[in-house]
Amino acid sequence: MLTDTIKLPRPAADADACAAADELWPPEVDLILSAMEAGAVDEATLSRRYARRMPYRVRAALRLFSDAPHTPPWALYTRDVDRRGMGFISPHRLPLGYGGTVELYVPSGRKMKVPCTLFRCRQTVQGWYEGALYFNREQSGFDVEG
Repeated sequence: MLTDTIKLPRPAADADACAAADELWPPEVDLILSAMEAGAVDEATLSRRYARRMPYRVRAALRLFSDAPHTPPWALYTRDVDRRGMGFISPHRLPLGYGGTVELYVPSGRKMKVPCTLFRCRQTVQGWYEGALYFNREQSGFDVEG
């Protein structure tokens, strides 16, 4: 099982850039993700997964096809990822079954926009939701096994 968490570095050009990066990554996100990682994952969940997921923490932006034009993207904070989908937390309750695109950085450092569909979003702690989405096509940039 993979144990290392990938977390891309935040920009640190100056004090303003550091402050802006911290606003994009709220401190409670690390606390929530750490608590979730400490929880046990049962064997039934692991056996349902097609591929192993790697812990992966980056900020992502979700745009749903149903969003009105000029609506800002939904903020997601990734938890783990594989080539078929990702887990995340968000301060937003998101509608299940809706499609859209998620924009995020892959481990190589390249920014990608990936068509996806939401299939889980449930409250995990007060004001935060845990969810998952699947990519409409496999993404080799997140290939854990290769």
